[in-house]
Amino acid sequence: MRTVGRAATALALAGITLVGSAGAAWASCGQVDHPVAAAVCSAPWGSGTEASAESVTEPLKNIRTGRHDCYDRIVFDITGAAAETGYQVGYVSAFYQDGTGRRIPVTGGAVLQIHVNAPSYNPSTGTVVYPGRPGQPLPGVDIAGYSTFKDTKYGSSYEGRTQVAVGVRAKLPFRVLQYGDRVVVDVAHTW
Repeated sequence: MRTVGRAATALALAGITLVGSAGAAWASCGQVDHPVAAAVCSAPWGSGTEASAESVTEPLKNIRTGRHDCYDRIVFDITGAAAETGYQVGYVSAFYQDGTGRRIPVTGGAVLQIHVNAPSYNPSTGTVVYPGRPGQPLPGVDIAGYSTFKDTKYGSSYEGRTQVAVGVRAKLPFRVLQYGDRVVVDVAHTW
């Protein structure tokens, strides 16, 4: 019985020595602490207003966000739109609700105002499709822990356009993309 115990101890020590030697060999190659490469972020985007005049009659169905290595993303889903949706995205000094002109406070170092040329209601019936409330955070959107996004606010749905604001850490570069019936806005973490 003692022989088996000694043999197991010897094998365990040999395994530790082998693992330690492999780690030292890996370190001598300069690879220690770098088994997975970190993302290299560069944002060749700008911070000037971007716009497209296209318009759809399909309502805005949802707004959602996502975190990525180099940017935070907000997505506007206009399910069923047969064409690209128009938009206007740009930094503003303050966020004012369309239709009333009422100022809506937005926290962060800068305010990115986004207009999407899709109503948040069904144009045929007037029924609310996206349940945003003026001056309130976007429903169902949780940006806790995001690097760039600090706040979201719903402005209005006025004359076929939905208006929202995103409070960002600073006036950082952004880009606007369209993927079928979605408008996507990415805001970089850094310049």
